[in-house]
Amino acid sequence: MGRRLIRRLFKAEERDGDIKRAAAYVRMSTDHQKYSTENQLETIERYAANRGFRIVETFEDSGRSGLRVDGREGLQRLMHEVQTGQAAFSAILVYDVSRWGRFQDADEGAYYEYVCSRAGIRVHYCGEQFDNDGSIGSVLLKSVKRVMAGEYSRELSVKVFAGQCRLVELGFRQGGPAGFGLRRQLIDENRVPKAMLSRGDRKSLQTDRVVLTLGPVEEVEGVRLIYQMFVEQGLSENEIATRLNLAGTLTDLGRPWTRASVHQILTNEKYIGNNVFNRVSFKLKQKRVVNSPDTWVRAEAAFPPAVSRELFERARAIIDTRSAHYSDEELLALLQEVLKDEGYLSGLIIDEREDMPSASAYRHRFGSLIRAYSLIGYIPDRDYSYIEVNRRIRDTHPAIVTTILRGFELAGGRIAVDQNQLLTINDQFTAAVVIARACISGGGYRWHVRFDTSLVPDLTIAVRLSTSNSEILDYYVFPWLDLTASRLKLAQDNALQLDAYRFDALDSLYALARQCPFEEVA
Repeated sequence: MGRRLIRRLFKAEERDGDIKRAAAYVRMSTDHQKYSTENQLETIERYAANRGFRIVETFEDSGRSGLRVDGREGLQRLMHEVQTGQAAFSAILVYDVSRWGRFQDADEGAYYEYVCSRAGIRVHYCGEQFDNDGSIGSVLLKSVKRVMAGEYSRELSVKVFAGQCRLVELGFRQGGPAGFGLRRQLIDENRVPKAMLSRGDRKSLQTDRVVLTLGPVEEVEGVRLIYQMFVEQGLSENEIATRLNLAGTLTDLGRPWTRASVHQILTNEKYIGNNVFNRVSFKLKQKRVVNSPDTWVRAEAAFPPAVSRELFERARAIIDTRSAHYSDEELLALLQEVLKDEGYLSGLIIDEREDMPSASAYRHRFGSLIRAYSLIGYIPDRDYSYIEVNRRIRDTHPAIVTTILRGFELAGGRIAVDQNQLLTINDQFTAAVVIARACISGGGYRWHVRFDTSLVPDLTIAVRLSTSNSEILDYYVFPWLDLTASRLKLAQDNALQLDAYRFDALDSLYALARQCPFEEVA
């Protein structure tokens, strides 16, 4: 009630004294030092002085990514005041569109601005070359800026990932704790060791790198003892954990041993010196995806091994064969029993059970844990179905490309495919194939088509999947000259300017590859 009274009073003050109160919002992410909050505030304050605003409150998000609202406490507090009617200001001053956010869906940034507008609060972009006044020009420019802000993050993500993969292949460690028996070592650009890093320490120089090396002798011996007890003595992970705890040995986190922590040591390739990356990805802070082994980036013999490859392979063989004698029905029955006992399922819960195979065995047998869950009727609180769909799309993409290649070849065309899967037809034009999966959005389905701006193909063949994402619905063929954005959103029913590119089959496209004899043309 008090805040609402303040808001009524400041509105009356604005009417009487022509004072316009404003809030400033500033954000800085770690990748944009030039957009420091001080520089932003300087531009915002100059804008406020020229336009007759008085800044009464500043909301700040320092070191925060603009990809999502999560973690941006400044923006969350700002939106809370706006939505609850507690805002003691009539305008929000932001440096530019990208500081408002680099949302991957441009409509998300527009939504938060709309919420402010609905509350009678206008957002001003002080560093942009247009006034956010609702005119057609400003609306178009703002939309382009939103798309560009999101596209910058996507391009940066691709570049960073490529750089990480290259560093992994060179043997450098990319994030994550070292683990029991190992340590992170800082080296310079000439691979000369500089220091050992403790947990939480990071490198300070851009040219420095981090590699794994063997840890204290007692921990390395502990790793070898775990393998010996498992392979030579035939002890289970749970029995090994019990012995380690009785001996007073703690994990690298200073915790007692469990079946899962022992199993992790027995299955992680870093203990034979392999550098493995991209097992789990969380790109653009969107969805965490467990990647299939064929997408992992691996550098073998990158670090000093704690155990021999032969011993590691023997341990892996025991783990793999441990579940071989179970039928599918028996594995699912064990899973149902765990669900009944625990009330929910996870990879960690499964790995902690002594009386059943590990989570990796279920992934190997059924393709994924989500698939195994679905077979017993269990639906996790979070919807992981996108993982299954993405994996199925990755698996079917080569077959779809092969089918399209075959169509061109049957029409008499000569096709070449480079390492980026870019098709060159008759040395005359190029084509790229993208797959658009169906997603639930609002009251219907949407298909997001992303164009590969780095390849610049003459044609982009967008293969639209059915609502079940199990079969091809139709095709859209977009000429590069007609593309005005890096991605496109399709609905179930689209306007004529989009459906002009739609085809039920690609026969007319294949006909472009047909080469006629000179006499026939004449």
